[in-house]
Amino acid sequence: MSYRNGQRLPLDGGGTVRLSVNPRARRISIRIDGRAGEAVAIAPSERRLGDAVAFVRAKTGWITERLEARLEGQPLSPGQTILVQGQPTRLEASGKTGAARLTADAEGPVIRSGGEGEAFARRVEALLKRLARDTLTARTEVHLRTLKQKPVRISIADTRSRWGSCSPHNRSIRYSWRVVMAPPAVLDYLAAHEVAHLVHADHSPAYWSVVHGLVGDHRPFRAWLREHGPALHAVGR
Repeated sequence: MSYRNGQRLPLDGGGTVRLSVNPRARRISIRIDGRAGEAVAIAPSERRLGDAVAFVRAKTGWITERLEARLEGQPLSPGQTILVQGQPTRLEASGKTGAARLTADAEGPVIRSGGEGEAFARRVEALLKRLARDTLTARTEVHLRTLKQKPVRISIADTRSRWGSCSPHNRSIRYSWRVVMAPPAVLDYLAAHEVAHLVHADHSPAYWSVVHGLVGDHRPFRAWLREHGPALHAVGR
């Protein structure tokens, strides 16, 4: 049986799996798209999609468990606790009309903001985006200097599945603001990951050697994003 890129197949345990071809992938893998509520089977070429389907069938139980465990979206609202650079941070209404501010009290970090309902959520999200830009810009500049690279243009977005992307031809890097919820070491790894693409645009061994020179063993950071990514994507939905 032949399969095609983007095809969706039902899972025996419920839910769906989407087939995806990524020429840069070195092996067949499965990830959970928490926002779409489906599994994604990734193959390095279309002719290997059959192998990806076989792998999915062997992992049906694991996939079903992960899909059932995915977090539902929750709007940013007073009383909620989110992560900010890996630290549990409470959201509180200030009772005023001002912008959101990150501060701390005896119980730990807290974001206080004016506004109600959607206005409160917008102000908190705006603060998180500013924090993401400031932190990721700083780490990006550190790695640029280390690799003796020229400045790049940095933008912050809310991407669906990628935490960051680099376009070497126009020297631009885009980050998802949601990664600001990750621990500082993960943020630093992401910046190193994207800056290293200015040296090698692929994911070859030479590329990973550059990443290793910047942050050491990258595997724990990638594992953190795989494990906690769905929860980060659920925040503010």
